[in-house]
Formats: sequence, structure tokens, C-alpha cells
Amino acid sequence: MRWDNLTRDDTAAAPALFAADAVTTRTFDTPEFRGITFHEIRARSIVNRVPGASRMPFEWTVNPYRGCSHACVYCFARKTHSYLDLDTGIGFDSQIVVKTNAPELLRRELASRRWTGEHIAMGTNVDCYQRAEGRYRLMPGILTALAERANPFSILTKGTLILRDLELLRWASRVTDIGVSVSVGFTDGELWRTVEPGTPSPERRLDVVRTLSSHGIPCGVLMAPVIPFLGDAPEQLRATVRAIAEAGASSVTPLVLHLRPGAREWFSAWLTHHHPRLLRRYDALYEGGSYAPKWYQRRITGMVHDFAAEYGIGPYASGTHRNVPDKPDARTEGDARNARTEEERDARSDSPPAQLSLL
Repeated sequence: MRWDNLTRDDTAAAPALFAADAVTTRTFDTPEFRGITFHEIRARSIVNRVPGASRMPFEWTVNPYRGCSHACVYCFARKTHSYLDLDTGIGFDSQIVVKTNAPELLRRELASRRWTGEHIAMGTNVDCYQRAEGRYRLMPGILTALAERANPFSILTKGTLILRDLELLRWASRVTDIGVSVSVGFTDGELWRTVEPGTPSPERRLDVVRTLSSHGIPCGVLMAPVIPFLGDAPEQLRATVRAIAEAGASSVTPLVLHLRPGAREWFSAWLTHHHPRLLRRYDALYEGGSYAPKWYQRRITGMVHDFAAEYGIGPYASGTHRNVPDKPDARTEGDARNARTEEERDARSDSPPAQLSLL
């Protein structure tokens, strides 16, 4: 594994992410972590600026993990593993970098005079509520640091483990603007089992939407990805939007599958194994690059918006909660930090079914 590019002493270069001698590699012989290797590091920075050329609608992110045991075959973040000389296929799914000092580092960076309280997005690279979070518990400290500063933030996740931190989210929502979105691209069980084998089922993710909404935290759904020729038929889109509406989502935003380098090769291998008849159609659809053509994206977006209107899903209206009340009481905060709720136990033990394989 190459760590040198992340630890160089060249002062003209970008700051190193962590020191090579600070890496501790661990494996855990428990069912939920079998086959996964964790590389524990002490990061040198945690608030990252999004490149100016990015299509993302935010400028700053926090990512406590690299790699993701959700093992989504289409994940655009796979390429980032190559920066460490780690495999972008199975290695991305099973070699997880854990920034163990993320909460304390975030608290320090938010306190800097240079920081002016911009919105911070989480879960935009890899899922901050993936299975590793059940062991390392970095998000409670991260949420606490953000709430203490009334710093606005958003979270995107496929993980049910977010419900463990429900009380912290409620506290944060009273002091600042927060946004929570759950990713559910489709409700087809067979498609889920092969394309997102390490994730909770779409039904369990929609239960997260229900729970958050019932506790006063509006939760949108990123309907992503819409997978061409496998999950884009009108009846499939309608069924997914209907399920999202029934879960009480505040909004639905469709996003068509995009295949960046690193992800494209892995997805193509999956497609060759599971749906070889579609290879030529994918080559034609994505011949222009990583994104499906505009006409196709507009067609999917138009259908999803029509179905959303049919089922009465309205836009999310953010609040302006800037008054800072007291922290949660000791019992509540302790529950948020330490309680092993049913959702947490489920998330930690939600190993992919034994019959599943990517290749």
C-alpha cells in the first residue's frame, strides 16, 4: 500500500492527510466484519473543500471513512482507493480507512478563526453510517461538534445506523439548519441484493425516513441511482416514488447512474456476470463519458417529478434555527452516544446474504 503521497514533507504540496507511522491495521473476527480490514489513522485535516469543477451543490465535506462495506457496484468513490494503491473493486469494499481522530479534529477546525460556518456535507463520498460506524462511533462526536457551533450540515446515507443518533440530530435541528437524505434508487429486491449487497434493504431505509419524519426531522430521498434498463421502467419508477411518498419523505430527487473511471470498470464486470445482454446498450448510452445523455436524464427526471406530484410529495423547506439552547441532558446525550438500540444492532449485523457475490 502506498501512503507516501499522503505523508510528504514538501511544504509547497497539499497538506498530508496523515502520517505513515500513525497507521494501525486491524481485523475483527466477528460475522459483521469478517473479511474486512480496517486501517486506523490519525488524519491531519477533516474539513475538505470540494474541487471547483465538481457538480456538487456544496463546498465543504467531512468524510470520516475511506472505502465502504456497502459494496455498491456503481459507487463513484471507488477511484479514490487507487490514490492509496488499494484495489478499487473488492479492496474498496473490504479495506476501510478509519480517521479515528475525526471528532476532535473537526472540533478544532470549526474553532479556527478562518472557519466562517459554511455548510458541511457528509456521506457524499462514502457512507458515514456504513457498518464500521457501529464499532468506531465517530458520528456522535462529529454531530456534537457541529451542534455546539450551530454549524449547518447535511447527511446522505443508506445506513439505518443513523437512528442511533436521533437525539443528537434533534438537538442539532433546534440550533441550526440540517438536512437529512436517505438514498433509495429502487425497491426491487432482486436488483438490490446484487447491486448493493452490503446495504440495508430499501424497505429498511424507508423505515429510517418514517422514523426521522415522525420525530420532526424532515427527511428527503435521493432516488439514486436510477439504473438504466434495470430500474428505469415507468412502473418501476412509479412503485419507488409511491413507496417513498408512503414513508413520509419531504422530497424526492432522482439521479441517473453515472459511471466514473474506477466505478465504470467494476460495474461493467458486474454487468458482464449478471446481465451480459445489456453490455452493448450501456456502451451506447455512456459512449459520451461518465454521464448518461441529457435527453435520458430529462426523461427520467420528468417521470419521477410527475409521479411525485401524483403522490403529493412536496419540496423541503429549510428552517432557520440559530438560537442555541442547552445541550441534551446527560441521560439523553448518553443514550445517543452509548445506547445499543435495535436499529444499531440490526445495522451492525446486516451482513450481505451468504448467496450474494459481485463476480
